[in-house]
Amino acid sequence: DASLAPNIARLRLFHGSSLITFTPCQGMLWRVMGAAQGPWARHCVLHALAIGMLVASGLGCGSGDSVGPGFDQLTGSGGATTTSSSTAGGGGQAEPKKGPPYPIVLSHGFLGFEEFAGLDFAAYFYQVRDHLADHDEPLVFTPAVDPFNSSAYRGTQLASKVKKILEETGHEKVNLIGHSQGGLDIRVVAHDHPEMVASVITLVSPHGGTRIADIALKVVDDPNLSEVLDFFLKTAGKALYDEIGGETSLAKPLKDFSAEGIAAFNAKYTDQPGIWYASIAGRSDWHTGGSDCTGSGRPPFISAWDDTLDPIDPLLDITEMLLDGGVGNPFPNDGLVRVKDSKWGDFLGCVPADHLDLVGHLFGDQPGLINKWDYKQFYLDLVGLIRKQGF
Repeated sequence: DASLAPNIARLRLFHGSSLITFTPCQGMLWRVMGAAQGPWARHCVLHALAIGMLVASGLGCGSGDSVGPGFDQLTGSGGATTTSSSTAGGGGQAEPKKGPPYPIVLSHGFLGFEEFAGLDFAAYFYQVRDHLADHDEPLVFTPAVDPFNSSAYRGTQLASKVKKILEETGHEKVNLIGHSQGGLDIRVVAHDHPEMVASVITLVSPHGGTRIADIALKVVDDPNLSEVLDFFLKTAGKALYDEIGGETSLAKPLKDFSAEGIAAFNAKYTDQPGIWYASIAGRSDWHTGGSDCTGSGRPPFISAWDDTLDPIDPLLDITEMLLDGGVGNPFPNDGLVRVKDSKWGDFLGCVPADHLDLVGHLFGDQPGLINKWDYKQFYLDLVGLIRKQGF
């Protein structure tokens, strides 16, 4: 559980009869930003890492409203038919596949899951699927992949589930929307299986990496600590995550997000022709975004919020300070990823939201007392934009 106050937050991890408590150490922030040596510095890094893990999942809010083999039951049909090269039965005759509007696949980020400890009351994309269904978008899927792994591994898992979605719906392609690490995962799917993908839309994804990962790796790369963390994830985590497996490792995704890891990832997983790539960033901690958020290609449902400011969630306070650049906050960010590192393909602009707000957490709360930005309407408008593009 988590207990929050303006300057106090404790993450309690239960393992058997043991209770491990991480407490924030904002007064020791300079140690985290330095060489990360000594017990207090290691404690601070572990705290920042734990909070990052916590908020990336929305305090245990996975994609739990899916059913079946990684996707929900189908409740409708639609879209034109196109000619496919696949064959039906043994007749060798071309089987028609449905064209646009294509199904929407929402891809969760780091620490995401399908059902948390068997509970299905909270989704990673909190109530988004139901909201879209209420507005004539019934084919929205929320498949789960390994919560702690590289995007190459997770992307391969996601691709297999996309194939099942296409088989079940009869459509030729899907539209992929990925939050955080989910944005890297969908780039893997598009690169390896371009024939299955119409569009790739990434939300606050670390295409340029994130400094949080570089700091955390100074601790996690310790062989002894890494083994302990992986053991905890594979044992205690097995009861909480359906997708936990033998390959699960905390260090693998962090390496993807590091400066060195993301450079290698971007070199390997390049954009494929015929697919629309676009990205959206988040800005918080009262930042306007400045020139980082401007551009001519911003749709009205994003530019309309240019004058709205967002207070940072207390859970993201430490990580935001690590990213904003100090005096003057020269680097707008969402608490985990800088705006400049969120850009990929057509940059559609920034929304006044932190990393949690983009998926409606915690549990559907508003971004801030003076911030009226609505994440559910955002997803509805985003899907509308995809439809206008012909997908």
